[in-house]
Amino acid sequence: MAAVEADWTSAPLSARRRAMIGYAVKLTRSPGEMEQADVEALRSCGFSDRDVLDITEVTAYYAYANRIADGLGITIEEWIPED
Repeated sequence: MAAVEADWTSAPLSARRRAMIGYAVKLTRSPGEMEQADVEALRSCGFSDRDVLDITEVTAYYAYANRIADGLGITIEEWIPED
């Protein structure tokens, strides 16, 4: 986990996990650039259509929840590290 938190791109991950995280990062950072090829990349790693839906929904939910918190000015709790 520490390697993923430090830099997921260089962490020792399977191709499947790397594809899943890459998809989630792209959806989070540049949602307007998502293409069918992004879904196909997940399918080529063995993810089912249901898996793709789940990955998309979880990623979108966290983006939504974070924007609500940011919009309301909710601050990070003291016990959560900022690094």
